[in-house]
Amino acid sequence: MLVLEKYSFGVGDRFAQQAKAQLQAFQRLAAEGVAVVPVWNKSNREHTFIGSEPPSVRAAAQAAVTAAGWTGSWHVDADHIRLNTVDRFLGSSDFFTIDVADSIAQPAAPGAAAAFADRHPELIGATAVGQTTRAQIEQIAGKYLLAVADAGRIYRHIAAQKGAAGFIAEVSMDETDAPQTPAELLVILAALADEGVQLQTIAPKFTGRFNKGVDYVGDLAQFEREFNDDLAVIAQAIQRYGLPANLKLSVHSGSDKFSLYPIIRRALQRTGAGIHVKTAGTTWLEEIIGLAEAGGAGLELAREIYGEALDHVDELCGPYASVIDIHRERLPSLGVVAGWSGAQFANALRHVPNHPEFNASFRQLLHVAFKLAAKKGQRYLGLVRDNEAVVARNVVANLYDRHLRPLFLG
Repeated sequence: MLVLEKYSFGVGDRFAQQAKAQLQAFQRLAAEGVAVVPVWNKSNREHTFIGSEPPSVRAAAQAAVTAAGWTGSWHVDADHIRLNTVDRFLGSSDFFTIDVADSIAQPAAPGAAAAFADRHPELIGATAVGQTTRAQIEQIAGKYLLAVADAGRIYRHIAAQKGAAGFIAEVSMDETDAPQTPAELLVILAALADEGVQLQTIAPKFTGRFNKGVDYVGDLAQFEREFNDDLAVIAQAIQRYGLPANLKLSVHSGSDKFSLYPIIRRALQRTGAGIHVKTAGTTWLEEIIGLAEAGGAGLELAREIYGEALDHVDELCGPYASVIDIHRERLPSLGVVAGWSGAQFANALRHVPNHPEFNASFRQLLHVAFKLAAKKGQRYLGLVRDNEAVVARNVVANLYDRHLRPLFLG
């Protein structure tokens, strides 16, 4: 079986330009004694928006690994795939995030919930998450069994092409309205075991807001309780259901969740558990920051993209409405931004929350505006390559200083 290592970190690279810089951050962490495996991820939606193909992700990662002499493991994630999108990723990915959130709460087959409860009397009574009743277990099963069945179909489809031992499976249920409780997670894992899904990571939806590119919004104490309960559920599910021993939690939209990193780090230190954290989009923002700092044509293009984003706010934000909170009154006008220096543009965009010039709404709008850069084609890519040094410096600093080090070293 292709085994996912204990600590792994998903990095998005929407324009396939920054794999080398991203890898430098993992090398710096390794030099400090912490082995974290990079997982390059890109979703079907992002490929569609940009006009790229899945093999480009592996090609960029392989080139960076070769150039850097990286001898550790690395993976390529087909992010948020469904049965109708998975085939284009089969040749280039070894990690598959199976997204079944759309099937949650869809009716299960008649009698399926009762049959599940019959198969799993151990879920009734005292469990890792307290006392449960048969009625509760049936209610939870009825909510999730169709989603789990979908995960099983997708998993078996991948296995038929790559072999059951030839890939890493993650099951994602985070892109839905309501968070899963620890009791629900236990039922989900039991049902996935019934389906024969040998998942190595599970991505539940946690309580609170996991908005793209900004910090967590929610009750930190509640998150800590739920996170630790989820770790206990996974440990129990491994023992009871024969799921892979390395099964671990996956935190989606994990970039920039600075207030959560100490909580996660304490839990991992206490339990010895592993973690997968998935990020996306922040590398593209570091490219724009680098172009702004470079000045000249780079700053001009950064301003231009922002102006176009202002003109297309609804169109850009629609696909991400559930994971962004933009206050339009806080978006500076293009006239104001036109008067900014490169440093001012970078300070407004770079995620340093206590910086007086940081603007979370500005950051979130540009976060979802990557398709505007894609339309610039070689003009954008050429400027990113021409200013590789300043862009790479920002990419490395963002990933290492603000993400990897706080999460794994403190």
